[in-house]
Amino acid sequence: MATSPPDYARFDDLLTEEERALRAQVRRFVEQEIAPHAAEWYERGVFPLELVPQLAAQGLFEEHAPVAGGLIAGELERGDAGIRSFVSVHCHLAGSAIRLFGSEAQQRRLLPAMARGEVIGAFSLTEPGHGSDPAAIETLARPASGGYVLNGHKRWATNATLAGVTVVWARLAGAGNGQEAIRGFLVERGTPGFEPRPIEHKLSFRLSASSEILLRDCFVPEEALLPGALGLGAPLRCLTEARYGIVWGVAGAAEACFEEALAYSLQREQFGKPIGAFQLTQAKLADMYAAVVQAKLLALHLGRLKERGALHHTHVSLGKRTNVRHALFVARTARTILGARGITSESAAMRHAANLESELTYEGTDEVHALIIGRQLTGLDAFRG
Repeated sequence: MATSPPDYARFDDLLTEEERALRAQVRRFVEQEIAPHAAEWYERGVFPLELVPQLAAQGLFEEHAPVAGGLIAGELERGDAGIRSFVSVHCHLAGSAIRLFGSEAQQRRLLPAMARGEVIGAFSLTEPGHGSDPAAIETLARPASGGYVLNGHKRWATNATLAGVTVVWARLAGAGNGQEAIRGFLVERGTPGFEPRPIEHKLSFRLSASSEILLRDCFVPEEALLPGALGLGAPLRCLTEARYGIVWGVAGAAEACFEEALAYSLQREQFGKPIGAFQLTQAKLADMYAAVVQAKLLALHLGRLKERGALHHTHVSLGKRTNVRHALFVARTARTILGARGITSESAAMRHAANLESELTYEGTDEVHALIIGRQLTGLDAFRG
Protein backbone atom coordinates (compact mmCIF):
# COMPACT_ATOMS: atom_id res chain seq x y z
CA MET A 1 0.00 0.00 0.00
CA ALA A 2 1.62 3.22 -1.15
CA THR A 3 0.69 6.41 -2.90
CA SER A 4 3.24 8.26 -5.01
CA PRO A 5 2.70 12.02 -4.66
CA PRO A 6 3.18 14.50 -7.49
CA ASP A 7 6.83 15.36 -8.04
CA TYR A 8 6.46 18.92 -6.74
CA ALA A 9 10.22 19.32 -6.47
CA ARG A 10 10.66 18.22 -10.13
CA PHE A 11 13.36 15.83 -8.92
CA ASP A 12 13.00 13.62 -11.98
CA ASP A 13 13.84 16.58 -14.20
CA LEU A 14 17.34 16.46 -12.70
CA LEU A 15 17.93 12.86 -13.78
CA THR A 16 18.91 11.57 -17.18
CA GLU A 17 16.64 9.24 -19.11
CA GLU A 18 19.06 6.38 -18.40
CA GLU A 19 19.03 7.12 -14.67
CA ARG A 20 15.24 7.15 -14.56
CA ALA A 21 15.12 3.85 -16.45
CA LEU A 22 17.58 2.22 -14.05
CA ARG A 23 15.59 3.45 -11.05
CA ALA A 24 12.38 2.05 -12.55
CA GLN A 25 14.07 -1.30 -13.19
CA VAL A 26 15.34 -1.61 -9.62
CA ARG A 27 12.04 -0.41 -8.16
CA ARG A 28 10.15 -3.11 -10.04
CA PHE A 29 12.60 -5.70 -8.77
CA VAL A 30 12.26 -4.49 -5.18
CA GLU A 31 8.45 -4.36 -5.36
CA GLN A 32 8.25 -7.87 -6.81
CA GLU A 33 11.06 -9.75 -5.08
CA ILE A 34 11.86 -7.93 -1.82
CA ALA A 35 8.96 -5.88 -0.47
CA PRO A 36 6.47 -8.79 -0.23
CA HIS A 37 8.92 -10.82 1.88
CA ALA A 38 10.88 -8.18 3.82
CA ALA A 39 8.73 -8.29 6.98
CA GLU A 40 9.00 -12.09 7.19
CA TRP A 41 12.78 -12.05 6.64
CA TYR A 42 13.10 -9.31 9.23
CA GLU A 43 11.06 -11.16 11.85
CA ARG A 44 13.08 -14.34 11.23
CA GLY A 45 16.31 -12.37 11.41
CA VAL A 46 17.83 -13.93 8.29
CA PHE A 47 19.42 -12.62 5.13
CA PRO A 48 17.77 -14.24 2.07
CA LEU A 49 20.68 -15.83 0.25
CA GLU A 50 18.33 -16.82 -2.56
CA LEU A 51 18.33 -13.14 -3.57
CA VAL A 52 22.04 -13.11 -4.43
CA PRO A 53 21.73 -14.57 -7.97
CA GLN A 54 18.82 -12.23 -8.66
CA LEU A 55 20.75 -9.18 -7.47
CA ALA A 56 23.62 -10.22 -9.72
CA ALA A 57 21.29 -10.78 -12.67
CA GLN A 58 19.97 -7.24 -12.23
CA GLY A 59 23.55 -5.95 -12.54
CA LEU A 60 23.51 -4.56 -9.00
CA PHE A 61 26.96 -5.93 -8.11
CA GLU A 62 28.61 -4.13 -11.02
CA GLU A 63 30.29 -0.73 -10.92
CA HIS A 64 27.95 2.17 -11.65
CA ALA A 65 28.33 5.91 -12.05
CA PRO A 66 27.83 7.74 -8.72
CA VAL A 67 24.24 8.92 -9.23
CA ALA A 68 23.19 5.62 -10.78
CA GLY A 69 24.73 3.75 -7.85
CA GLY A 70 22.99 6.10 -5.43
CA LEU A 71 19.62 5.51 -7.05
CA ILE A 72 20.19 1.76 -6.69
CA ALA A 73 20.94 2.21 -2.99
CA GLY A 74 17.80 4.26 -2.46
CA GLU A 75 15.58 1.73 -4.21
CA LEU A 76 17.08 -1.23 -2.34
CA GLU A 77 16.54 0.48 1.00
CA ARG A 78 12.91 1.13 0.12
CA GLY A 79 12.74 -2.65 0.52
CA ASP A 80 14.97 -2.94 3.58
CA ALA A 81 18.24 -1.44 4.76
CA GLY A 82 19.63 -4.93 5.26
CA ILE A 83 19.49 -5.58 1.52
CA ARG A 84 21.10 -2.26 0.71
CA SER A 85 23.78 -2.88 3.34
CA PHE A 86 24.57 -6.33 1.91
CA VAL A 87 25.16 -4.84 -1.54
CA SER A 88 27.07 -1.89 -0.11
CA VAL A 89 29.49 -4.02 1.89
CA HIS A 90 29.92 -6.51 -0.96
CA CYS A 91 30.55 -3.84 -3.60
CA HIS A 92 31.70 -0.67 -1.85
CA LEU A 93 33.65 -1.95 1.13
CA ALA A 94 35.08 -5.34 0.14
CA GLY A 95 34.90 -4.60 -3.59
CA SER A 96 36.44 -1.14 -3.29
CA ALA A 97 39.26 -2.45 -1.11
CA ILE A 98 40.21 -4.98 -3.78
CA ARG A 99 39.63 -2.57 -6.67
CA LEU A 100 41.57 0.31 -5.11
CA PHE A 101 44.33 -1.51 -3.24
CA GLY A 102 44.51 -5.06 -4.57
CA SER A 103 47.10 -6.52 -6.91
CA GLU A 104 46.20 -7.28 -10.52
CA ALA A 105 46.08 -10.97 -9.65
CA GLN A 106 43.71 -10.34 -6.73
CA GLN A 107 41.48 -8.17 -8.90
CA ARG A 108 41.35 -10.69 -11.76
CA ARG A 109 40.57 -13.57 -9.43
CA LEU A 110 37.92 -11.91 -7.25
CA LEU A 111 36.20 -8.92 -8.85
CA PRO A 112 34.52 -10.74 -11.79
CA ALA A 113 33.33 -13.52 -9.46
CA MET A 114 31.98 -10.92 -7.02
CA ALA A 115 30.14 -9.12 -9.84
CA ARG A 116 28.47 -12.42 -10.76
CA GLY A 117 27.55 -13.10 -7.13
CA GLU A 118 29.65 -16.25 -7.05
CA VAL A 119 31.85 -14.88 -4.24
CA ILE A 120 30.37 -12.72 -1.49
CA GLY A 121 32.60 -10.06 0.05
CA ALA A 122 32.80 -8.85 3.65
CA PHE A 123 34.79 -6.11 5.37
CA SER A 124 36.13 -6.17 8.94
CA LEU A 125 37.62 -3.10 10.61
CA THR A 126 35.60 -2.60 13.82
CA GLU A 127 36.59 -4.33 17.06
CA PRO A 128 34.65 -4.72 20.33
CA GLY A 129 36.73 -1.97 21.95
CA HIS A 130 37.41 0.15 18.88
CA GLY A 131 34.46 1.42 16.86
CA SER A 132 34.78 5.17 16.43
CA ASP A 133 38.58 5.03 16.85
CA PRO A 134 39.81 2.52 14.26
CA ALA A 135 43.37 3.84 14.56
CA ALA A 136 43.54 1.99 17.90
CA ILE A 137 42.73 -1.47 16.51
CA GLU A 138 44.47 -4.33 18.29
CA THR A 139 44.14 -7.20 15.81
CA LEU A 140 47.74 -8.13 15.04
CA ALA A 141 49.32 -9.49 11.87
CA ARG A 142 52.65 -11.15 12.61
CA PRO A 143 54.97 -11.89 9.67
CA ALA A 144 55.64 -15.60 9.29
CA SER A 145 57.32 -17.81 6.72
CA GLY A 146 55.39 -17.37 3.49
CA GLY A 147 52.76 -15.03 4.91
CA TYR A 148 51.22 -13.66 8.09
CA VAL A 149 49.53 -14.95 11.23
CA LEU A 150 46.47 -12.98 12.35
CA ASN A 151 45.18 -12.84 15.92
CA GLY A 152 42.34 -10.69 17.21
CA HIS A 153 38.63 -10.20 17.70
CA LYS A 154 36.47 -8.31 15.21
CA ARG A 155 32.83 -7.29 15.52
CA TRP A 156 30.04 -5.89 13.32
CA ALA A 157 31.52 -7.30 10.12
CA THR A 158 28.52 -7.36 7.80
CA ASN A 159 28.33 -10.43 5.51
CA ALA A 160 31.22 -12.26 7.22
CA THR A 161 29.16 -15.39 7.97
CA LEU A 162 28.13 -15.52 4.29
CA ALA A 163 31.31 -14.36 2.62
CA GLY A 164 33.76 -16.21 0.42
CA VAL A 165 36.37 -13.53 1.15
CA THR A 166 36.63 -11.05 4.02
CA VAL A 167 38.86 -7.98 4.00
CA VAL A 168 40.40 -7.95 7.50
CA TRP A 169 42.30 -4.92 8.73
CA ALA A 170 45.07 -5.50 11.24
CA ARG A 171 48.11 -3.84 12.78
CA LEU A 172 51.36 -5.16 11.34
CA ALA A 173 53.68 -6.38 14.10
CA GLY A 174 57.02 -4.61 14.12
CA ALA A 175 55.79 -1.66 12.07
CA GLY A 176 55.49 0.72 15.02
CA ASN A 177 52.38 2.36 16.41
CA GLY A 178 51.67 4.82 13.62
CA GLN A 179 48.63 4.64 11.39
CA GLU A 180 50.87 3.45 8.54
CA ALA A 181 51.14 0.11 10.37
CA ILE A 182 47.53 -0.80 9.50
CA ARG A 183 47.26 -3.22 6.59
CA GLY A 184 44.48 -5.13 4.82
CA PHE A 185 44.34 -8.90 4.26
CA LEU A 186 42.05 -11.09 2.16
CA VAL A 187 40.92 -14.00 4.31
CA GLU A 188 39.14 -16.79 2.46
CA ARG A 189 36.20 -18.74 3.83
CA GLY A 190 37.31 -21.89 5.65
CA THR A 191 40.80 -20.62 6.49
CA PRO A 192 41.93 -22.36 9.71
CA GLY A 193 41.78 -19.99 12.67
CA PHE A 194 39.16 -17.76 10.99
CA GLU A 195 35.81 -18.09 12.76
CA PRO A 196 32.92 -15.76 11.84
CA ARG A 197 29.89 -15.93 14.13
CA PRO A 198 26.45 -14.35 13.72
CA ILE A 199 25.51 -11.57 16.14
CA GLU A 200 22.19 -12.59 17.64
CA HIS A 201 19.34 -10.81 19.46
CA LYS A 202 19.37 -7.67 17.31
CA LEU A 203 16.35 -5.37 17.46
CA SER A 204 17.49 -3.47 14.36
CA PHE A 205 19.08 -4.46 11.02
CA ARG A 206 17.72 -7.94 11.59
CA LEU A 207 17.86 -8.73 7.89
CA SER A 208 21.60 -8.00 7.81
CA ALA A 209 24.20 -10.73 8.40
CA SER A 210 26.00 -8.89 11.21
CA SER A 211 28.98 -10.91 12.39
CA GLU A 212 31.84 -11.07 14.80
CA ILE A 213 35.10 -12.75 13.86
CA LEU A 214 37.56 -14.62 16.03
CA LEU A 215 41.08 -14.85 14.60
CA ARG A 216 43.21 -17.45 16.36
CA ASP A 217 46.64 -18.05 14.79
CA CYS A 218 45.01 -17.57 11.40
CA PHE A 219 47.69 -18.02 8.72
CA VAL A 220 47.24 -16.24 5.39
CA PRO A 221 49.76 -16.42 2.54
CA GLU A 222 51.82 -13.47 1.35
CA GLU A 223 49.50 -13.00 -1.64
CA ALA A 224 46.61 -12.30 0.74
CA LEU A 225 48.08 -8.89 1.62
CA LEU A 226 46.48 -5.94 -0.20
CA PRO A 227 49.68 -4.33 -1.53
CA GLY A 228 48.28 -0.84 -2.07
CA ALA A 229 46.61 -0.49 1.34
CA LEU A 230 49.10 1.43 3.47
CA GLY A 231 47.71 2.92 6.66
CA LEU A 232 44.33 3.87 8.06
CA GLY A 233 43.53 6.03 5.05
CA ALA A 234 42.88 2.89 3.01
CA PRO A 235 39.92 1.48 5.01
CA LEU A 236 38.60 5.01 5.57
CA ARG A 237 38.54 5.58 1.81
CA CYS A 238 36.44 2.43 1.44
CA LEU A 239 34.14 3.65 4.23
CA THR A 240 33.61 6.93 2.39
CA GLU A 241 32.37 4.94 -0.61
CA ALA A 242 29.92 3.02 1.56
CA ARG A 243 28.77 6.10 3.50
CA TYR A 244 27.92 7.77 0.21
CA GLY A 245 25.48 4.91 -0.42
CA ILE A 246 23.89 5.47 2.99
CA VAL A 247 23.13 9.08 2.01
CA TRP A 248 20.94 7.72 -0.80
CA GLY A 249 19.70 4.64 1.03
CA VAL A 250 18.12 6.45 3.95
CA ALA A 251 16.47 8.89 1.55
CA GLY A 252 14.83 5.86 -0.07
CA ALA A 253 13.63 4.59 3.31
CA ALA A 254 12.19 8.02 4.11
CA GLU A 255 10.37 8.15 0.78
CA ALA A 256 8.87 4.69 1.36
CA CYS A 257 7.66 5.67 4.84
CA PHE A 258 6.12 8.89 3.57
CA GLU A 259 4.29 7.18 0.72
CA GLU A 260 2.94 4.52 3.08
CA ALA A 261 1.66 7.15 5.52
CA LEU A 262 0.12 9.25 2.75
CA ALA A 263 -1.76 6.27 1.33
CA TYR A 264 -3.04 5.27 4.78
CA SER A 265 -4.17 8.82 5.56
CA LEU A 266 -6.37 8.82 2.45
CA GLN A 267 -8.17 5.54 3.18
CA ARG A 268 -8.36 5.48 7.02
CA GLU A 269 -11.51 7.24 8.24
CA GLN A 270 -12.23 8.64 11.69
CA PHE A 271 -15.01 11.02 12.73
CA GLY A 272 -16.60 10.54 9.34
CA LYS A 273 -13.71 11.53 7.07
CA PRO A 274 -10.22 10.40 6.04
CA ILE A 275 -7.58 11.29 8.62
CA GLY A 276 -5.69 12.99 5.80
CA ALA A 277 -8.41 15.66 5.87
CA PHE A 278 -7.39 16.80 9.35
CA GLN A 279 -5.10 19.79 9.63
CA LEU A 280 -2.67 18.10 12.03
CA THR A 281 -2.20 15.15 9.67
CA GLN A 282 -1.69 17.45 6.70
CA ALA A 283 0.94 19.38 8.66
CA LYS A 284 2.76 16.12 9.37
CA LEU A 285 2.58 15.11 5.72
CA ALA A 286 3.89 18.50 4.60
CA ASP A 287 6.85 18.31 7.00
CA MET A 288 7.60 14.72 5.99
CA TYR A 289 7.47 15.52 2.30
CA ALA A 290 9.82 18.48 2.77
CA ALA A 291 12.30 16.24 4.59
CA VAL A 292 12.14 13.63 1.80
CA VAL A 293 12.71 16.26 -0.89
CA GLN A 294 15.64 17.77 1.02
CA ALA A 295 17.24 14.36 1.53
CA LYS A 296 16.90 13.39 -2.13
CA LEU A 297 18.21 16.71 -3.41
CA LEU A 298 21.21 16.61 -1.08
CA ALA A 299 21.99 13.05 -2.17
CA LEU A 300 21.77 14.04 -5.83
CA HIS A 301 23.96 17.09 -5.32
CA LEU A 302 26.65 14.97 -3.68
CA GLY A 303 26.33 12.45 -6.50
CA ARG A 304 26.94 15.10 -9.14
CA LEU A 305 29.94 16.36 -7.14
CA LYS A 306 31.28 12.81 -7.06
CA GLU A 307 30.86 12.48 -10.81
CA ARG A 308 32.98 15.62 -11.25
CA GLY A 309 35.64 14.35 -8.84
CA ALA A 310 34.81 17.19 -6.46
CA LEU A 311 33.37 15.18 -3.55
CA HIS A 312 35.30 15.45 -0.28
CA HIS A 313 34.84 12.99 2.57
CA THR A 314 33.43 15.81 4.72
CA HIS A 315 30.65 16.25 2.15
CA VAL A 316 29.75 12.61 2.73
CA SER A 317 29.72 13.17 6.51
CA LEU A 318 27.34 16.09 5.99
CA GLY A 319 25.10 13.98 3.76
CA LYS A 320 25.10 10.90 5.98
CA ARG A 321 24.35 12.81 9.18
CA THR A 322 21.73 15.09 7.64
CA ASN A 323 19.85 12.43 5.71
CA VAL A 324 19.74 9.90 8.54
CA ARG A 325 18.20 12.61 10.73
CA HIS A 326 15.67 13.48 8.02
CA ALA A 327 14.79 9.82 7.52
CA LEU A 328 14.38 9.13 11.24
CA PHE A 329 11.99 12.07 11.51
CA VAL A 330 9.95 10.83 8.56
CA ALA A 331 9.81 7.21 9.77
CA ARG A 332 8.79 8.18 13.29
CA THR A 333 6.16 10.63 12.06
CA ALA A 334 4.81 8.08 9.58
CA ARG A 335 4.35 5.66 12.47
CA THR A 336 2.13 8.17 14.27
CA ILE A 337 -0.12 8.53 11.22
CA LEU A 338 -0.35 4.75 10.91
CA GLY A 339 -1.46 4.48 14.53
CA ALA A 340 -1.62 0.98 16.01
CA ARG A 341 -1.14 -0.55 12.56
CA GLY A 342 2.27 1.13 12.54
CA ILE A 343 3.69 -1.07 15.29
CA THR A 344 2.98 -4.28 13.37
CA SER A 345 4.80 -5.79 10.42
CA GLU A 346 1.71 -5.05 8.34
CA SER A 347 3.35 -1.69 7.70
CA ALA A 348 7.01 -0.90 7.05
CA ALA A 349 7.53 2.39 8.92
CA MET A 350 8.62 0.94 12.26
CA ARG A 351 10.93 -1.57 10.55
CA HIS A 352 12.55 1.31 8.68
CA ALA A 353 12.71 3.36 11.88
CA ALA A 354 14.44 0.52 13.72
CA ASN A 355 16.96 0.12 10.89
CA LEU A 356 17.60 3.85 10.86
CA GLU A 357 18.55 3.70 14.54
CA SER A 358 21.46 1.49 13.44
CA GLU A 359 22.30 3.78 10.55
CA LEU A 360 22.44 6.69 13.00
CA THR A 361 25.46 5.07 14.65
CA TYR A 362 27.10 2.73 12.14
CA GLU A 363 29.83 3.65 9.64
CA GLY A 364 30.47 6.69 11.80
CA THR A 365 28.15 7.80 14.59
CA ASP A 366 26.10 10.98 14.35
CA GLU A 367 28.54 12.55 16.81
CA VAL A 368 31.65 11.51 14.89
CA HIS A 369 30.29 12.99 11.67
CA ALA A 370 29.43 16.18 13.56
CA LEU A 371 33.08 16.44 14.65
CA ILE A 372 34.31 15.75 11.11
CA ILE A 373 32.14 18.62 9.87
CA GLY A 374 33.20 20.78 12.81
CA ARG A 375 36.87 20.19 12.05
CA GLN A 376 36.30 21.24 8.45
CA LEU A 377 34.49 24.41 9.58
CA THR A 378 36.94 25.48 12.29
CA GLY A 379 40.24 23.88 11.36
CA LEU A 380 40.40 22.50 14.92
CA ASP A 381 40.57 18.77 15.65
CA ALA A 382 38.25 17.69 18.47
CA PHE A 383 39.25 14.01 18.22
CA ARG A 384 42.79 14.20 19.62
CA GLY A 385 44.85 16.71 21.51
